[in-house]
Amino acid sequence: MGRTLRVAQGLEPADRLFTHLSLYNPFTCSWDETSFAVADGIVVGTGIYEAAETVDLGGARVVPGLIDAHTHIESSLVVPGEYARCVIPHGTTTVVADPHEIANVSGVEGLLFMRAEGKKAGLSILLTLPSCVPATPLDRGGADLSADDLATFADADGVVGLGEVMNVPGVLSGDPEVWKKIGLCAVRDGHAPLLSGRPLNAYVLAGIQSDHECTACAEAEEKLKLGMYIMMREGSTEQNITALAPLLTPCTAARCCLATDDRHADMLVAEGHIDDAVRKLVAAGVSLETALRAATLTAAERFHLDDRGAIAPGRRADFCVLADDEVFAVKETYILGKKYEAPGFRQPICPEPRFTCPVPSPADIAVGGQGRARVIGLVPGQIVTESLSMNVAAVPDLEEDILKVVVCDRYRGTGCGVGLVHGLGLKEGAIATSVSHDAHNIIAAGVTDEEIVRAIEEVVGHQGAMTVVRGDVVTTLPLACGGLMATMPYPEVCEALDRLATETRAIGAVDQPFMYLSFLALTVIPHLRVTTRGVFDADAFRDVPLFSEEP
Repeated sequence: MGRTLRVAQGLEPADRLFTHLSLYNPFTCSWDETSFAVADGIVVGTGIYEAAETVDLGGARVVPGLIDAHTHIESSLVVPGEYARCVIPHGTTTVVADPHEIANVSGVEGLLFMRAEGKKAGLSILLTLPSCVPATPLDRGGADLSADDLATFADADGVVGLGEVMNVPGVLSGDPEVWKKIGLCAVRDGHAPLLSGRPLNAYVLAGIQSDHECTACAEAEEKLKLGMYIMMREGSTEQNITALAPLLTPCTAARCCLATDDRHADMLVAEGHIDDAVRKLVAAGVSLETALRAATLTAAERFHLDDRGAIAPGRRADFCVLADDEVFAVKETYILGKKYEAPGFRQPICPEPRFTCPVPSPADIAVGGQGRARVIGLVPGQIVTESLSMNVAAVPDLEEDILKVVVCDRYRGTGCGVGLVHGLGLKEGAIATSVSHDAHNIIAAGVTDEEIVRAIEEVVGHQGAMTVVRGDVVTTLPLACGGLMATMPYPEVCEALDRLATETRAIGAVDQPFMYLSFLALTVIPHLRVTTRGVFDADAFRDVPLFSEEP
């Protein structure tokens, strides 16, 4: 503090003075023609200072580094260092990551991995403690994390709060273990899709402060009026920005953040990160200045990060320089006052994958019965599903787009659950992956049992993978890090994802089929799911038969 205090007063020269720029100020949502000085990576003041180096930005617009208020790095399919190389060029300098994906696979070892790799990434990767491992008492992944397990991390450097509290029934029933976790941190993220009325009142009363699961403006407005922060989400399949855009105004911007939640690496590279969300907000009619408030200072304030979110004295010199010819496009990113230059690939030391399950036979995944069936209906651009009741005489029914979906217990080999899905679009072949939120068992869907089994066999053989089977053609992206992330440079991962996309298009699948597939086992999202036990009704919060006479 001593040196920066002296530099701020002009008693010593700064390290760098950035001049000839238009600076976005999130406190006033205005642009200032100014300069600012940096010492030891910290902004010491605006205006003209003596400095060892002067950087003329040629009249460019400058904005504070962008902040992702809620993400799962594992969902990018790359390790933290490669994730950083994907998002920093898009202006992101801080992410608040909930590592509950790797924690569901590897427990405390997974948390330690994310902390260690995050510190080497160059990106500020701040963690929230995964509050629901497993997601619900009925689910079983590779680990359980109790409140006592999490307590050892609660005050750790880089931990900024409690991750999304998905066990809404546990909160509302006063479950002692859930409430013990809530008591660990002053900052508590929520996860309450479609929760409304008195149950929502109780959830907020319990101390849950934010939600990133809103899919409609009315839902978000109800939660905002109760004091929750709204994290407006734009992931690979969770595309909510356009629907929520009317909520974001100069009056509400102090309570609205931006988040990606789950976004594959190829989308990060091609379409961007938080910058993409900003562009979509502007396209939906939100002013750039208001969108930037949500992308910077609001996210910082939500997590009490007083050292970032603005270019102001005492804050990190994290900022991005915008291109001249577009509404919002990042040309250069600076971290701690230094222009970001991408480092080379660094091989991570990952938790070992855990696959002990046998490959099922076609008989193991047979559908026994016919008649009225509960069918999971995909909703385009969302991870909520429809609970459909459809007449099923045979599976697959390609005319009605009804396919078999199978979830196999990869940790204990207890068997496979079978359900039906509408909307995936496959006309031939099968797909399978070890990314299956949140327990991350193996999940597969396809046209024939033989191809489904072949796809599962490929995932098991690689100890984690995403794969497409089309006749004799098998296309695979190995996910050697816990069965969730690839251990290769992100360009190679993007190339593999492109090959997978080519194959899934060839067999008729919807766009982003693996992302849709990965959420079909997530029991904390309405309405209908499938687990290792079979069909799960998320509204009733119980397992249900596949076939039923009820509508």
